[in-house]
Amino acid sequence: MSLHTPLCDLLGVKHPIMLAGMGGVSYAELAAAVSNAGGYGVLGMAGRTPEFIRDEMRKVKSLTDKPFGVDLLAASPESLTASVEIIIEEGASSFVAGLGVPMPIMEKLKKAGLKVMVVCGAVKHAVKAEQAGCDAVICQGGEGGGHTGLVGTMPLVAQAVEAVKIPVVAAGGIADGRGLAAALMLGAAGGLCGTAFYVSAESLTHPHLKRVAVKGSGDDTVRSSVIDVARDIAWPQAFNIRTLRNAFIDEWAGDLDGLRTHREREQARYVKARDVGDSSVSAAIVGEGIDLIHTEAAAGDIVRTMVVDAEARLKTAAGFLV
Repeated sequence: MSLHTPLCDLLGVKHPIMLAGMGGVSYAELAAAVSNAGGYGVLGMAGRTPEFIRDEMRKVKSLTDKPFGVDLLAASPESLTASVEIIIEEGASSFVAGLGVPMPIMEKLKKAGLKVMVVCGAVKHAVKAEQAGCDAVICQGGEGGGHTGLVGTMPLVAQAVEAVKIPVVAAGGIADGRGLAAALMLGAAGGLCGTAFYVSAESLTHPHLKRVAVKGSGDDTVRSSVIDVARDIAWPQAFNIRTLRNAFIDEWAGDLDGLRTHREREQARYVKARDVGDSSVSAAIVGEGIDLIHTEAAAGDIVRTMVVDAEARLKTAAGFLV
């Protein structure tokens, strides 16, 4: 016996595990490794040029013949329209949208046969995604790293499963087989994982930030606007980014107006720190599940271990029935 859910059928994969499309992290090597292991690799292409997206998609195809997807932000419609033809032409099997339904390109994607999924942090947004014609919805709880909503993963997923008929993928705090098993028990069709792959061997996370992340704990994470303000990104407060707390966040948390005043200087400082892996400024973008990650591992091993563990957990749970 092995795990097989409607998500596997929808995406044409062996295991109901998706890679989160993490910007600056989920590039060709990582996406291909997850797909090769039977999961579903997703390229995190937010903020990248159409030419860059094409190059990364071609790299993925040179590394795997398995299906993969591309993730962009619906909140940046100009990026969607500029890249949609390339995403279709270069063979993605799905499009994953963050922060809204990708309405400007929805019709083109569907006509081309791509599956469309939306990441959301509220049940009402899952309902809107279904009404707009999306094939699945990814419900990400506040435990997750990066931009998340406020509702916890367990109630969010359980409520979404009741509210929509399309497959629900759980995200936020799913870092091992126990989390995947729990998601399936809630009625989800699979799990989307970011933190577990943030520190993987194939991720583009700076090696020092990987080490810092592995040593960190869920208690060390915070939700903050500081990193986004420094990068001149204006998300609603409900989508504050969750990262490991560091000196840069502490420095500016109480003075966002001051940070905006000096944004150009601080952005240059942040970019330099990110490039050299200075964790006092460039925060490790991970969720509360980081406590469950103890070492860097190959992405394929992460997928396989997660599946084996989830199967064992589900069999154990079945043993409690009398």
